[in-house]
Amino acid sequence: MRVELENLTKRWGSVVGADSINLEIKDAEFVAFLGPSGCGKTTTLLMVAGIYKPTAGEIRFDGHVVNAVAPKDRNVGMVFQSYALYPHMNVFQNISYPLKLKKVPKEEMHKQAQRVADMMGIGHLMDRKPAQLSGGQQQRVALGRALVKEPQLLLFDEPLSNLDARLRLSMRSEIKRLQMKLGITSIYVTHDQVEAMTMANRVAVMKNGKLQAYAPPDELYDQPRTLFVAGFVGNPPMNFLEVEVTRENDDYHARREGFDVIIPSNRGEKAAGKGQVILGIRPEDITISDEGISGEIFVVEPLGRDDLVDVRIGEASVRVLTDPAMELKMGQATTLDFNTRKVQFFDPQTEKSLLWAD
Repeated sequence: MRVELENLTKRWGSVVGADSINLEIKDAEFVAFLGPSGCGKTTTLLMVAGIYKPTAGEIRFDGHVVNAVAPKDRNVGMVFQSYALYPHMNVFQNISYPLKLKKVPKEEMHKQAQRVADMMGIGHLMDRKPAQLSGGQQQRVALGRALVKEPQLLLFDEPLSNLDARLRLSMRSEIKRLQMKLGITSIYVTHDQVEAMTMANRVAVMKNGKLQAYAPPDELYDQPRTLFVAGFVGNPPMNFLEVEVTRENDDYHARREGFDVIIPSNRGEKAAGKGQVILGIRPEDITISDEGISGEIFVVEPLGRDDLVDVRIGEASVRVLTDPAMELKMGQATTLDFNTRKVQFFDPQTEKSLLWAD
């Protein structure tokens, strides 16, 4: 199913939940709505499901406007954060409940429920009640209940938030594998950028009800269109420094107190002569080196495979990913080498990228 949202808006008086959202989801595509709490991602999802009625705009399924279509008639499956299982029903009854509402014959209902349960790896748990299941098993039951009605569109509202880190990892793979196997168009709401980046074909980043960016994960990471996207996508987050970019002879310099780096011309020319701009660079694009910008190590945070080192350059703070074998210490003087081919520049007023402006 192809889904189109055109100027989709939801307001409650002066409170804006979603503000003129425009995007298109292709048939069989997996799209994530990503953003912090209160950004409008769940509000948008619930309008697609038919639970919320839009204040303005249109929702189209395969070109047909569905604003007035009841949720039960939209052929949508939904998986919630809370699982929303019926505690007095066993696994079979929970999974088959949508078929019972459709008055599917008993024999066919048993066959479909068992097929879905086997696909989810819970076919042997059909007689258990939800209280007798682990969190991961309950999540599989909720997903099975959504799948048994053979929906054209699957909607996920932060379905893995209640699971521990290891189980989240395996369920991410499970959901993505199932989605690709079944070819069901899917929308996945999350505040976890790792979920969005690893699972989705495209990611819609939202803030304060507005769509900030809509692009494949690698494009969001390498070509962030706004300061918010640059800071929200990526872990550890991008470093930001206020600098001024000037051209001297054939070189472009980005400068601030205690900081002067030469920027490649294809990036420097777009930021030069604009006064104070914001330079962004990711921690993995900075290295501890024998030459470069001088600084002092403020704190070292061991992360296992890497150390996250906070280096102070004058009044500025820069985070760097380093090899633990370097055994860096707090208070130690150091020098940083910046991979200037990876720097980003943003307008401090509009917060839009100076490199990737539309």
